[in-house]
Amino acid sequence: MKMDTELLHSPVVGLAEEEEADMSDWNLPLAFMKKRHSEKIEGSKALAQSWRMKDRMKTVSVALVLCLNVGVDPPDVVKTSPCARLECWIDPLSMSPQKALETIGANLQKQYENWQPRARYKQSLDPTVDEVKKLCTSLRRNAKEERVLFHYNGHGVPRPTVNGEIWVFNKNYTQYIPLSIYDLQTWMGSPSIFVYDCSNAGIIVKSFKQFALQREQELEVAAINPNHPLAQMPLPPSMKNCIQLAACEATELLPMNPDLPADLFTSCLTTPIKIALRWFCMQKSAKLVPGVTLDLIEKIPGRLNDRRTPLGELNWIFTAITDTIAWNVLPRDLFQKLFRQDLLVASLFRNFLLAERIMRSYNCTPVSSPRLPPTYMHAMWQAWDLAVDICLSQLPTIIEEGTAFRHSPFFAEQLTAFQVWLTMGVENRNPPEQLPIVLQVLLSQVHRLRALDLLGRFLDLGPWAVSLALSVGIFPYVLKLLQSSARELRPLLVFIWAKILAVDSSCQADLVKDNGHKYFLSVLADPYMPAEHRTMAVFILAVIVNNYNTGQEACLQGNLIAICLEQLNDPHPLLRQWVAICLGRIWQNFDSARWCGVRDSAHEKLYSLLSDPIPEVRCAAVFALGTFVGNSAERTDHSTTIDHNVAMMLAQLINDGSPVVRKELVVALSHLVVQYESNFCTVALQFMEEEKSYAVPSPANTTEPGNLTPVKDSPAIPRLRSVNSYTNIRAATTARNLNKSLQNLNLNEEGGPVVFSPGNLSTSSSASSTLGSPDNDEYILSFETIDKMRRVSSYSSLNSLIGVSFNSVYTQIWRVLLHLAADPFPEVSDLAMKVLNSIAYKATMNARSQRILDCGSSTQSAPASPTSKGTHIHQAGGSPPMPSASSSSLTNEVPKPPARDAPPARPPYTPTLGGQAPHSHQFPRTRKMFDKGPDQAAEDGDDPTPHRNYISTTMQTGLCDWSAKYFAQPVMKIPEEHDVESQVRKEREWRFLRNARVRRQSQRITQRGVSRLDDQIFINRNPGVPSVVKFHPFNPCIAVADKDSICFWDWEKGERLDYFYNGNPRYTRITAMEYLNGHDCSLLLTATDDGALRIWKNFADQRNPEMVTAWQGLSDMLPTTRVGVAGHQGTGLARRVSIYLDRSKQGGAGMVVDWEQETGLLMTSGDVRIIRIWDTERETKVQDIPTGADSCVTSLSCDPQRSLIVAGLGDGSVRVYDRRMAPNECRVMTYREHGAWVVKAHLQRETDGHIISVSVNGDVRFFETRVPESVNVLQTVKGLTALDIHPQANLFACGSMNQFIAVYNSSGDVISNIKYYDGFMGQRIGAISCLAFHPYWPHLAVGSNDYYMSIYSAEKRLR
Repeated sequence: MKMDTELLHSPVVGLAEEEEADMSDWNLPLAFMKKRHSEKIEGSKALAQSWRMKDRMKTVSVALVLCLNVGVDPPDVVKTSPCARLECWIDPLSMSPQKALETIGANLQKQYENWQPRARYKQSLDPTVDEVKKLCTSLRRNAKEERVLFHYNGHGVPRPTVNGEIWVFNKNYTQYIPLSIYDLQTWMGSPSIFVYDCSNAGIIVKSFKQFALQREQELEVAAINPNHPLAQMPLPPSMKNCIQLAACEATELLPMNPDLPADLFTSCLTTPIKIALRWFCMQKSAKLVPGVTLDLIEKIPGRLNDRRTPLGELNWIFTAITDTIAWNVLPRDLFQKLFRQDLLVASLFRNFLLAERIMRSYNCTPVSSPRLPPTYMHAMWQAWDLAVDICLSQLPTIIEEGTAFRHSPFFAEQLTAFQVWLTMGVENRNPPEQLPIVLQVLLSQVHRLRALDLLGRFLDLGPWAVSLALSVGIFPYVLKLLQSSARELRPLLVFIWAKILAVDSSCQADLVKDNGHKYFLSVLADPYMPAEHRTMAVFILAVIVNNYNTGQEACLQGNLIAICLEQLNDPHPLLRQWVAICLGRIWQNFDSARWCGVRDSAHEKLYSLLSDPIPEVRCAAVFALGTFVGNSAERTDHSTTIDHNVAMMLAQLINDGSPVVRKELVVALSHLVVQYESNFCTVALQFMEEEKSYAVPSPANTTEPGNLTPVKDSPAIPRLRSVNSYTNIRAATTARNLNKSLQNLNLNEEGGPVVFSPGNLSTSSSASSTLGSPDNDEYILSFETIDKMRRVSSYSSLNSLIGVSFNSVYTQIWRVLLHLAADPFPEVSDLAMKVLNSIAYKATMNARSQRILDCGSSTQSAPASPTSKGTHIHQAGGSPPMPSASSSSLTNEVPKPPARDAPPARPPYTPTLGGQAPHSHQFPRTRKMFDKGPDQAAEDGDDPTPHRNYISTTMQTGLCDWSAKYFAQPVMKIPEEHDVESQVRKEREWRFLRNARVRRQSQRITQRGVSRLDDQIFINRNPGVPSVVKFHPFNPCIAVADKDSICFWDWEKGERLDYFYNGNPRYTRITAMEYLNGHDCSLLLTATDDGALRIWKNFADQRNPEMVTAWQGLSDMLPTTRVGVAGHQGTGLARRVSIYLDRSKQGGAGMVVDWEQETGLLMTSGDVRIIRIWDTERETKVQDIPTGADSCVTSLSCDPQRSLIVAGLGDGSVRVYDRRMAPNECRVMTYREHGAWVVKAHLQRETDGHIISVSVNGDVRFFETRVPESVNVLQTVKGLTALDIHPQANLFACGSMNQFIAVYNSSGDVISNIKYYDGFMGQRIGAISCLAFHPYWPHLAVGSNDYYMSIYSAEKRLR
């Protein structure tokens, strides 16, 4: 069928007709599209943190070796005249040679002391080889593992040799004596740093490396062969950690320009500002700064370490610039090693960058090892020249007239550059050059606020930005700032710390050590702080107390619990969530915090959050209560009472609408199970004994006794798509994870019938001893068994559990877990299965060990069974789901303890897992909580580690880590869907245009009037018998459900798009489907007659369908048969129809739903006595409206504008409810004109829309909501099995058991009668099982019992 295909695919529609395009789609809320639905609930992968210095080092000793021999020039250097003379800014010829030497040595020491005042300095002036040796060995001895610096000035001796020697003197200065670098290495050891200020210094660096390599080889030889002569000698130290700085390359001489000092390299390394200013004045550009002379430079006021003075400010700018150049040019790890590990090394390397720049201008290339990339041309040097220029230009007036010094605009400008990078940049780009400068600016109070703000905005870009900032070295700065009391810094610091801790939680220890946690406690306790900042503060505190005992103690002392409890009911949901998580973490395995919580009745205050509108908050509250009961300290009666109290409060969440909450609930209950293990073992044994003695009358058991049915009953079983959420066996055979070795099942590949009987599943048989502990796919309790237990133990109502006598708390919680093990959401049921099986396993092991110990004695060994007082409580109006015969033992008499004398039942087959290895080992009578049992790995021949505990004390859901991801992700960025240019937004615009077009074009057709509707546009054989069909409102896609699977067809192309398993248990069927968010990203909701709702995404495209969420929409479904209902009307026809309809051996309306996209409300009802309304935004039940009838609801229809709900019932009545009124008075009208089961009741969605209702007898009645009688009646075919009403075109179609479809218009005239399929043989249509109109187009889909699915439409000319 061609529906203006050109139109459909052109992205831009002629806007003239789009002018009045309805924008209604933009206002519709979306359901189930939150992060918790689209993401996996788990934390982010931890980034490997390389920013922490694994080994901070100090240079503790410095050897200053000066070979000047003042007055005597070495023979191999011809000096110019005049020549560079100054050494350490002193002219050696201006005083006697000896005095000059001592003064220069003292000066050099002072210059180094500026950078490292606390080191030990030793001068060695014009030394001999022995003096150097003594000096070096003594310094190394004192320094132990720390770094030693060796400074060598060789201006008075010959140049180094190619053999790797430098020169010193003999005793009486008559000879130059060579000193081998190899010996120097041996004396100095490692780690060391060497500075060589002499010509041809590069030679030393080369020789040094060769010798270091030679040492490595010697070490290797000695390691391989201990008898080698090398191995007998003391091992030479490795030279891996040595750093060298040399003044020039191997072939270069030092510059001799008389305007420069002779030790230019040393000057650059130790007095960088002085030499940089002199060099600046020697450049041609200095003439642009009038009045500045070399003499004036000497008079720059201020001290190097006072940033408010001109000299100090220049020094500060110089530090920032060299640091920035290094960070931008060096590889990260080298930067860390040279610029962050050791203060003196960092200073020398920053100054080395200046040396490279100055000395290259005199054709000298300084060398370093490790080698650095060239930096002398870096753009930041221009910023330095500008800063010097601005400073020097003020000098004449400052010195002569005493004017005030104007501070440099350098830092403000660099922050602006950083800001430009932040605002203008794209996602993937190089990191901002200015980051190290931002760090420097944190030191200044003037710019601090702005710097912190920009830093916060940078960290917000994501974890990579946090890692970068930490690698620059931001950490100690922001840690120190926590000592500041400035209020205006609080929001910024809290934001920055939240970002850091979200990426690297190991900082918790640093914070506690520096008392940083007190800062955040005061922010959290400050009521004037905005909620979002308190949220970040409580997040930070939650990280500090997470699995960190010192942090827990510190925060407990800081009154964290009381502060948190005050904010539990804050209007800001994220704050409530994190306050609860923080509480849960502070008392996790920390008993004094738990008792502090008890004193403040923390658990009772947390109860209010269990009904919070936000699922994540409910989740956090469950987590907090779970760790509250999960403390393994000594138990007192008081604490047991509290645990029971908490458990019963938690039990109420059993039917919470959000799977995240229920998963957290299983974990919380598992903590309780671990605490009271022996009690739960008792309950488990009792339940297992009972389960063996009943055959549950489930529909499945009555039809195929003990068989696993094949998944499909259809003749050709098509391959089912495997679905992400159902990768386990359940998808193939629905008997979930049966214990393979106990059963010895051969699951044949076609999924054919596999015979087994739950009754034979002996849980206490000796066979299970061969198992080791059950692994994930080897459970003691199969899904079937658990399901049977759940239905045996008259599980009628969990909503009125509070006030139960406490000895049955364990029974109640066991039931809650049984219920959760049958949860429609696989992750929830998997967790619950683990908990149940863990206890079942321990119980059988304990029971067996008891039996072995008590062999031959007739004592009662089974644990005493808990009394069943209060086990069977009814809700008002509820009734047990099973006939009471099956549950009599639980309700009427105390359960019998298992008979002692009966021999254990043997499983039907002997397992082949290594023979019977009975546990006849010595079992202690009392088992420790996680005792593995006697070690029997030897006989098992199976797994070398038997009995893995797979319910552990640390079972968790990842909720907290997932919630923490929020702080690691960008918070300030516009979300993609609001970004007008983003792909998400463009796709949405396209969909909304398409929707408007479908609505407009279909409206044209329906307004002309449809006179026939029998043109068959699609027919195909469905894999299963269609039971529900649903058109997608805007795609050419139709969903067809059979009993437990869903098939998607493209009705335009006539091809199958997808077919997947819905995951409902064997004895249930799909009875309703709805598209949610049909106007946008569609989800499919399926409802089954056990009351479960499942929501799917990614169907009908090339991806695997995924379950978004699932929950128990209605508990306590009461399957009523249609026979009973229609029977008392006495019409034989109605009885025949209902028997026919009852094809799934279980009649009833199943579950019926109606969906309101505008409000996000889902109405559910069916074989119950209420209409339950769910709010999908909150994922909670909003209200239960009692139907006031004694039969099931068969059809629901609502109108959001009028807040009305119309229900058709099995007793023939049609009832109207106004959901704004109180439950007991909201039924505003009841029409009792139909004599039989109502097939469909439809409320037209207009201001004064009518109600149209039809019963199986074929009478169509029109009601006006304010008038007590029908305003019109039409009679259609008798024996109606299916009916639908077209919402736009005033048509209705009836499907009859007599194998035909009649289509009527609103006046009751038949416009079409369809009896045969189109095609060659014109085969007769099967009995109609379901039919549905398209919400807009005049299309009618029909599913029939012969597996065929066909679609009929108006005649072609109309379309």
